Amino acid sequence: MQHASPDVDVVRRLRVAGCVFAEDEAQLLAVAATDRQELDRLVERRVAGTPLEVLLGWAEFCGLRIAVAAGVFVPRRRTEALVLEAAALARPGSVVVDLCCGTGAVGAALRAAVPGIDLHASDVEPASVACARTNLPGALVHQGDLFDALPDGLRGRVAVLTANVPYVPTDAVALMPPEARDHEPRTALDGGPDGLALARRVAAGAPDWLAPGGSLLFECSEGQAAAALETVTAAGLQARLVTDDERAATVVVGTLP
Repeated sequence: MQHASPDVDVVRRLRVAGCVFAEDEAQLLAVAATDRQELDRLVERRVAGTPLEVLLGWAEFCGLRIAVAAGVFVPRRRTEALVLEAAALARPGSVVVDLCCGTGAVGAALRAAVPGIDLHASDVEPASVACARTNLPGALVHQGDLFDALPDGLRGRVAVLTANVPYVPTDAVALMPPEARDHEPRTALDGGPDGLALARRVAAGAPDWLAPGGSLLFECSEGQAAAALETVTAAGLQARLVTDDERAATVVVGTLP
């Protein structure tokens, strides 16, 4: 069901519900719906807080259409900064691991940017693993807790290790928008007391898996940057910070000497 312009009533309902881009969302929902009845159902679910990407079944990320399923972390635009930095470090044939992969968006974008990488991905959530396998045909997607999920044969061979770790402090999760708080897995949001609990675990384990000169990359908030750099340095990696003002992103890079 496609309209030349967004339905005025749908736009109004979305705007009242707090949707900042109500016109754009109305247009996308109209395209996704097969008839007026389905459009009304989609709008009701959106007004109730269901993420737009779940209703559409996809999210745009790095110019790709990434399949999104219910109960899976929706890729954020700011994470494109991590992809850009990781793509600059990868080469065809490089072993690349997308840890805490969610939908597999980071891995998919890296594979599009650097064809020929040897891509592995993993997540602790079964729904995320299933979704990532849809988005990463031909790649090996593993289920398990961080490095426990990876094949032992990757130890010491990983050129690029991206980890989309959660970094929201536990006490701040309740303050997140309902569409994230109520619809995405807690494991993808809650970063522990200071938001860096998972980042510390990943940084501590990374040296066993990275190849010489290989790099770990993860996001944090601007306010966490100093502590995150210290964490990476303490793990024996050479740390640097990448900031992307356009995407409001802060990326920590740790390279094995």
